[in-house]
Amino acid sequence: MRILTNICSDDLNKSKDFYVDLLDFKVKFDSDWYVQLCSPEDSEIEYGIIQRDHELVPKEYQNTPNGMYVTFVVENVDVIYEKALKMGIDIIQEPSNEFYGQRRFLTKDPNGCLIDICSPWQEE
Repeated sequence: MRILTNICSDDLNKSKDFYVDLLDFKVKFDSDWYVQLCSPEDSEIEYGIIQRDHELVPKEYQNTPNGMYVTFVVENVDVIYEKALKMGIDIIQEPSNEFYGQRRFLTKDPNGCLIDICSPWQEE
């Protein structure tokens, strides 16, 4: 079994650049209606971006994301946070140590999708 998350976008290039620049994703496939990215460490971990108004997306699902978020677990959340600041990305929540053992910050991608970026954290 393979699981692939796809999100909808109004601007594929802007969305692609967001994930490539912030999280170092690699581009596996790039077209005018769909972009497939993969983790820099494992090409089997994939993330797709589809043109929101493409015929493959049912009309009732062509809305801005709501009631969901995507989590990316990274080696060092603070490094990615600093990169996000330099990129001028809107920060929803600054990095904080959470009770469940993750240090995370929240942002949103160019499509309005809430993005949770975190790293494991242990109290000393």
